[in-house]
Amino acid sequence: MSATDPTASAPSRGTRTIAVVLAGGSGRRIGLATPKQLLKIAGKAILEHTLALFDQAPGVDEILVMMNPGFVSDAEEIVKKAGLTTAVQVLPGGTSRNATTQLALDALHAHPGESTNVLFHDAVRPLLSQRIIADCITALETHAAVDVAIPSADTIIEVDAEDLITDVPKRSRLRRGQTPQAFRLAAIREAYRNAWEDPGFEATDDCTVVLRYLPGTPIHVVEGDGHNMKVTEPVDIFIADKLFQLAAAAAPALTEADRTERLTGATVVVFGGSHGIGAAVADFAQRHGARVFRYSRGTTRTDVADPDQVAAALAQAHAATGRIDHVVNTAGVLEIGRLDAADPAAIERNLRVNYLAPVSIARAAFPYLAQTRGQLLLYTSSSYTRGRAEYSLYSSAKAATVNLTQALADEWAADGVRINCINPERTATPMRTRAFGDEPAGTLLSAEKVARTSVDVLLSVLTGQVVDVRREDPTDPAALAAAAAGEEIR
Repeated sequence: MSATDPTASAPSRGTRTIAVVLAGGSGRRIGLATPKQLLKIAGKAILEHTLALFDQAPGVDEILVMMNPGFVSDAEEIVKKAGLTTAVQVLPGGTSRNATTQLALDALHAHPGESTNVLFHDAVRPLLSQRIIADCITALETHAAVDVAIPSADTIIEVDAEDLITDVPKRSRLRRGQTPQAFRLAAIREAYRNAWEDPGFEATDDCTVVLRYLPGTPIHVVEGDGHNMKVTEPVDIFIADKLFQLAAAAAPALTEADRTERLTGATVVVFGGSHGIGAAVADFAQRHGARVFRYSRGTTRTDVADPDQVAAALAQAHAATGRIDHVVNTAGVLEIGRLDAADPAAIERNLRVNYLAPVSIARAAFPYLAQTRGQLLLYTSSSYTRGRAEYSLYSSAKAATVNLTQALADEWAADGVRINCINPERTATPMRTRAFGDEPAGTLLSAEKVARTSVDVLLSVLTGQVVDVRREDPTDPAALAAAAAGEEIR
């Protein structure tokens, strides 16, 4: 082995980071003729979801796709249609994981080893977070090799050839490996050079190659994420699809000065703006310099269930200011009762206000938002994940609103129009009080907190996201204790 120590010097300021997407799988394990990275989840090929993650990562400069050789043209077509802004090259992969990594290293032969980072990521891990990507790149500032892993929630046993337990390792020291696995190019190059000199060389991942063939090189571990799953078995396709539906983004943290700078002179239209969350959003935006137009049945006699009245409201706001930057719809109806006992008129009212109104608002708002590259903000409820007894129409409409948000984000992407959905925890609003009566003080989220997050989302680059707003961190011990005690979040 070479005596060169790739960890001896840190990468220079001119370091470039290349994401290598390993897409050489065949799909045989899940019984398909098509490679699993080309299967569709949440409306897109898994590979496209994964490429989008690295395209959105500010620290990634290039993307290299190592594709199953028989499907290179399919991958090239996905790249062509995806509208990615990061440079992408598609090359055929090898017959094994190690061979594919070597082909990627060969393709990067002209890149300087000490000023190039490489992130090797499984194409079939389409739920990778931006936090993990950023943490890997940061870790490479001080380490030559980085792995991603999460603690094992299960006890791991070691067995012999006859399936008899021979050892039970201490779980606290065990981790479940994920990707990306990140390296300074010099380190992974040398590890592979050494590995190919071993006639018995075989490894299932690249950190193992460094561990065995570049001894003495520390491999730093970055904390992974349970959602960063690998689509391997047939059931994984359904799990990943559901996770895409339920994935919640975090709102950016803006300062008061940021909000004022970005909202001053902007036109914001709020439907349902006379009380509750809608009034709080309107007040908050107005305090930060926006020109706000509030529409509701109570104050302007605007019925969001009537497409003509929605169109007229938007036309009025546009005529007054010459632009519409953001449209917010908080209007909703929540009526408690069994569906089989519901009045037909009440059923129609629920559907028209809770679902058809967002559809009408989206259709009418789009031309204005396309002019300003603005955003439509809708609202769902935690009940969208599973319908609640005695308000089935409300919860099912909220599930449809999430689906509408995700679909329109794709439809509108080329036009620069964003759409997101706020998912507030139980919130103190007049609508909730009418439905559930008075509830203990301190158990409900304030409309003002929802408004603050709503405005921050409006001012973000997010699109197609469900953004949770919670009274407290669900990982906080007190919150976990409340959940264990069976408190329901509606």
